[in-house]
Order: sequence, then structure tokens, then C-alpha cells
Amino acid sequence: MTQKLNIKNTLINDAEGNASRKSDLRLDAIKNWIVNDLKLDNYQIEVASADASFRRYFRVVSGSNSWVVMDAPPDKEDCQSFVNVARLIEIADVQAPHIYSFNEVQGFMQLSDLGSTAYLDRLNNKTVDSLYSDAIESIVKMQKIQAELPEYNIALLQLEMGLFKDWYLQKHLNITLTAMQNKIIFDVVTLLTESALQQPVVFVHRDFHSRNLMITDKNNPGVIDFQDAVNGPVTYDLVSLIKDCYIAWPREKQLLWIDQFLNLSSFEVDKQHFIKQLDFMGLQRHMKAIGIFARLNHRDAKPDYLNDIPRTLAYVFDVCQRYDELKDFLTLLSSLNIKADSQTLELIK
Repeated sequence: MTQKLNIKNTLINDAEGNASRKSDLRLDAIKNWIVNDLKLDNYQIEVASADASFRRYFRVVSGSNSWVVMDAPPDKEDCQSFVNVARLIEIADVQAPHIYSFNEVQGFMQLSDLGSTAYLDRLNNKTVDSLYSDAIESIVKMQKIQAELPEYNIALLQLEMGLFKDWYLQKHLNITLTAMQNKIIFDVVTLLTESALQQPVVFVHRDFHSRNLMITDKNNPGVIDFQDAVNGPVTYDLVSLIKDCYIAWPREKQLLWIDQFLNLSSFEVDKQHFIKQLDFMGLQRHMKAIGIFARLNHRDAKPDYLNDIPRTLAYVFDVCQRYDELKDFLTLLSSLNIKADSQTLELIK
């Protein structure tokens, strides 16, 4: 049994005089770039996807060939990071979009087309073990990357967890926290930070989940949305995959995937300690994600992400119920009348 969110792509009509499409100056500039720089006169263009940032992706089809064009406004997105990390991932024999052309000034990039089928579109009880096996192998390969990347340090970890209080509790729920409540949150943030920093440091994709893994015929999966990669805790990408904010799986499956990861990796760890570190890492990530979902609604006018908060809260409640160090935080959440999705919570016990 799983819980799942469906995603549908939206087409753009490329015909002249399309009155239904609002003026989009960057899309017009992309079309000029396609014709003048990529030398494609006869082509079709459609929206491939959009994410929670300012980036957009368009599929360009010309004859029997297709590519993806990334639109990343240079004043809002770091294209150079995308270029650098894409090359690192390719060298590690993990499939990332190959960069054919890069207009650094305008923030346009011509990429190989990894298809339009994300893991989330095909995950079910029959497919998940095979697909996750491929994904776990990719994590192990990427963790062998040694490169100078930003560190997942104290400041970044705590900044991310701060989104939960700032955007979810205070902004979204309009809660004014007492000094005691703030102290409980501070203690949890400190505990989770310490756990994260005690782990082996490896390459971390940082958003390794079912929306960012594309099903491909060769070297599955195709990995996208990696530009924020850092050097950080060994459990981070694994917990992002097996405790996905967009789909949930039973605890027994999670434990099997942990075994698979440990068998493939070269880390010698105490298994129970590793599981605890993974659970704590997941709590850090889910607090961050809930804050981001709330921020996307209030700051960026993207309310659909609010639907993912109850599922993500289920992971928070589940971990808090497992460990005595988190009992005060669990009591706090309950006292604030915060509720998780009951179906997900039952599934992941």
C-alpha cells in the first residue's frame, strides 16, 4: 500500500497569435535562442516541468530528436553550480542531463532529454523494489564523488530547520510561541544538528526523491535537480528516497532498503545507530520541507504544496514516537493541535 501524488505536464501551444498564453518574455527569448544559436527552424516546444524554484524546463522536439531546455534566470539561479555538479555526476556513471549548449548570459541550457516519466508516475508495489534498487545504486556511486562543494554545516542545517518555525508554525498557523515552546524547538534543532554532524561526510544530492528521478531505458534513473549538492551526512540522500514527501512506504520496506544500501556501501557502521541517525536526518529534512511547503504558498503563490504537509508531518510524528529524546517535541506538536495524515502514519509504523 502506498500514498501517491500525481503530476501532469502542461503543453504550450507554439502557434503564432495564441491569445490564451500571457506574455512571456523569457519564453520568447528561448525561442529566439533555439532558432539563432541552436539552428533549429522546425521545432515544437512544450513545458516539461517546473519545480519549486525559479527554474523551468521545456521539451524541444525537432524531427526525431528531442532535448530539454532549462530556463534559469541568472539573477535568481546559480547555473554554474548546475554545470559543475552535472559533470561530477556523469563522471560517477550516474545519468544526469548532458549539457550540449549553455547560454550563461541569459541562463538557457540545452540538455539531453531524460524523458517525461518520473519515478512518482510509475511507483507501485510491483515496481518499487526494482526502481529503488537502481536509485540506491546511484546514491552509492554519487557518494564516491570527491569534490569541493559547500558544506552541510551547522549554519545551513539550522537555517533549514528554522523554516519549520518561521513559515509553518508562525506564518502558516499564526502561532505565537512561548519561551518554553521555543526552548523545546531549540533543543530539537540542536539534537538533530549534532546527529547530522557526527555522520561520515559524502556527496549529497540534497533533493533525491521520486520527482527528481526519471525512468530511463539505460542507466536508470536519470537524476535531475542536483544543483544544490553539498558535502554532508551519509544518510541524507537515502532518507530522502525512502521517506519521500510525495509517497510513503511501510517501515519494513524502509528497513530492507537500508540493508541494501549498507551492503552496497563501504561504510562499516553499527546498523541500529545508523537507523537512528537516518531517522533523525529524516526529521531534519521533513521539518525543512514543511517550512518550504508553507513558504511556497505564502511567498510564491504555489498553494498545491500544502497538500503534502500532512503526509510529511506523519514522518515527523512517527520519528518522535520512536525516540525518548523527542517526546517533548511530540507533546509540543500535539498541544498546538497539529495533525498528521493518519493513513500515512499507520502505514509507516
